[in-house]
Amino acid sequence: MIITGKKFSKPEMSRVINGDVVLNIEPKPSDKVRLDVLMGEIYKSYNRSTLQKFIKSGFVAVDGKTILKPNSKFDRNIKIDLNVPDVMKNSDVHPEVIYEDDDVLVINKPSGLLSEGKGEYCPEKTLADYGLVAHRLDRDTSGVIILAKNEKVLEFLKKQFLHRTVHKTYYAVVHGRPKYDQAKIELPLIRDLKRPTTFRVDPNGKESVTFYRVIKTNGKYSLLELKPITGRTHQLRVHMKYLGHPIVGDVVYGEHDDADRLYLHAGELEITLPCGERKVFRVKRPVTFDKLVKDPQERCGDKTN
Repeated sequence: MIITGKKFSKPEMSRVINGDVVLNIEPKPSDKVRLDVLMGEIYKSYNRSTLQKFIKSGFVAVDGKTILKPNSKFDRNIKIDLNVPDVMKNSDVHPEVIYEDDDVLVINKPSGLLSEGKGEYCPEKTLADYGLVAHRLDRDTSGVIILAKNEKVLEFLKKQFLHRTVHKTYYAVVHGRPKYDQAKIELPLIRDLKRPTTFRVDPNGKESVTFYRVIKTNGKYSLLELKPITGRTHQLRVHMKYLGHPIVGDVVYGEHDDADRLYLHAGELEITLPCGERKVFRVKRPVTFDKLVKDPQERCGDKTN
């Protein structure tokens, strides 16, 4: 018996089966493209994350209409307008200058001023607009902070913080009255994986040491002097929370109160300047700290600032 191959009515199909011709079976690309991708092709100086932030902030209009979703899809022939505000929302903030020379700038940071923005664009003024940030204070913490004027000075200052040769003193108003007038807190801290932007006490965490002293109290609130030996993120806030006396106004670690701010203030900073001089910079704590602890029932070595 002779078996012959089937004859095809379309000769080009037999050529495909024989491998002589390769069909283009790739799907046709969609006519519509994500807005953030389109913008990436136009505004090459920004990364995709920043462009997405612009869109979500309402800075982008497509054919005259504001679009808030980065994944919105459009044809390539659309008109895209990017209007990033020149005026920052807290542009009227002018921190008090405590000290300045050719190398450093020391200022009294107001509560609410961010140390550094994240990403390429930050819609508000930060400490980084005044100098190079050698150490940080939480947004809602006020007080003395030192900035460098060039990279060499920045590294000089950072080494002092790294080697713990810088001495810092804070003031805080906490809920309740600590059991002891003064104590040393040694509680290691670790990042809380359930809330990655926060920290918690954990025996496997990093060494964290704080000294505190009660200045005055009225039972409901207490004014404390805090001296951190280590400089862990949120160290003072977590330590006081763990002791059962969270800082007033702490919306992350504290109680739900009606405070107008976080009652934590960096009062003193002792550091060596690039010229070799050892200096102590001081800024008075806000008068509201003392007012909150008015008519104290007990005084524990009351100290004026």
